[in-house]
Amino acid sequence: MAKYSIQVNGTRHDVEALEDMPLLWVIRDIIGLKGTKFGCGKALCGACTVHLDDVAVRSCSLPVSAVGEGKITTIEGLSEKGDHPMQQAWENYVVPQCGYCQTGQIMNAVALLKSNPHPSDQQIEEAMQGNLCRCGTYNRIKAAIVSVASPEKAPALVVPERNHSSK
Repeated sequence: MAKYSIQVNGTRHDVEALEDMPLLWVIRDIIGLKGTKFGCGKALCGACTVHLDDVAVRSCSLPVSAVGEGKITTIEGLSEKGDHPMQQAWENYVVPQCGYCQTGQIMNAVALLKSNPHPSDQQIEEAMQGNLCRCGTYNRIKAAIVSVASPEKAPALVVPERNHSSK
């Protein structure tokens, strides 16, 4: 076991962990932030995406020993009230289905716009292709990102119909 002092969402945390412990488990099990999800454990699905110095990284495969003085941001750190523009776009475009991948998707999208504030459709697709959505809401994910990056190009909101009749 080793001691690490890491900054997560603007707060310094002194933690004790094995040097090869994935950052994901430090965030979830030691610090207690549950928004970052475990998906595949192999950095393939993107559910565990967080920011390290504003760059999207897969926390399931990044050992805590590799964080150093970097600043980590989790979904909880985007906005105190959950009203970050990307989170609002996710709601507006009714992106979540099961919701499991959504924190990783949002974190990846926010990192994309930090590095490229007005990406093309192709750049969005390329940047997001490593984040898997088992519900297949890729078109809504892209629409939400476009609505934040280029509001003038935002697709019209389409709210799915719900059948509320009882039989």
